[in-house]
Amino acid sequence: MKANLVKIGNSRGVRIPKVLIQEAGLPYEVELEVQGDMIIIKPFRQPRESWSGQFKAMAATGDDALLDGEVLVATEWEAGEWEW
Repeated sequence: MKANLVKIGNSRGVRIPKVLIQEAGLPYEVELEVQGDMIIIKPFRQPRESWSGQFKAMAATGDDALLDGEVLVATEWEAGEWEW
């Protein structure tokens, strides 16, 4: 589909037809990225927005144990020199 760039202040914009927005599932806010000679438009997502669900899934399967195993023993410096 061909589109024209329109002047918007000092910038330019592209009108995206409603059918393309719906087909791509774009929300109100989008993220723009340049790859070579292309501008990529994709849905804006908060960083780490799915972490909560992933952590719950890990806990449900028991995959959330510490990799270090037992609690580490304090070093001599930590036991004698460190002040809380």
